[in-house]
Amino acid sequence: MSEIKHIVFDIGRVLIHYDAELPFLRLIPDAQKRKWFFDNVCTSPWNIEQDRGRTWEEAEAELLAIHPDHAENIRNFRRYWHEMVPHAYDDSVALMERLIDNGHDVTLLTNWAADTFIEARARFPFLEKPRGITVSGEIKAIKPDRAIYDHHVLSFGLDPAASLFIDDSQKNVDGAIAAGWQAVLFTDAAALEADLTRLGIRV
Repeated sequence: MSEIKHIVFDIGRVLIHYDAELPFLRLIPDAQKRKWFFDNVCTSPWNIEQDRGRTWEEAEAELLAIHPDHAENIRNFRRYWHEMVPHAYDDSVALMERLIDNGHDVTLLTNWAADTFIEARARFPFLEKPRGITVSGEIKAIKPDRAIYDHHVLSFGLDPAASLFIDDSQKNVDGAIAAGWQAVLFTDAAALEADLTRLGIRV
């Protein structure tokens, strides 16, 4: 196993909390109706297409044609997006910042819609501290597709075998490994610190 020279963090649910249901706890108080809405209207497969680069206008138009009776809440998904990312994980951010301060090469690789990521960068200044960021919505490729890992390698001059990817999704971890990277599954900052230490990375 190669010595790790590059550390690449995912962002959502690793550095920043994300939960699409948060504003809808208020907007659709009934739990069964809320579940139906996310299972049938603003679904995860629908939302991931914005991470792949589809505009919100296109996304909303698609659903409005199918579910006109839910027009208000379809629009509320983007309207109240900021409530879906209420805070950072301070312990994870502190760990990332220590890695940077200790001289490690740190970059970010995220599935995120291009326009909402502009808002995230304004709200969470620590996103500017790593050497760079690949945002799926900007390049129109998403994890776990091989293309996004290869794009990140080329963009930042990484050696895949010497790169460690940290993500909360097993399929994205598996995608990085398939692209020739090393990778660990994120559960919390303490477990990540233990993983880094086990891999010989000074934190």
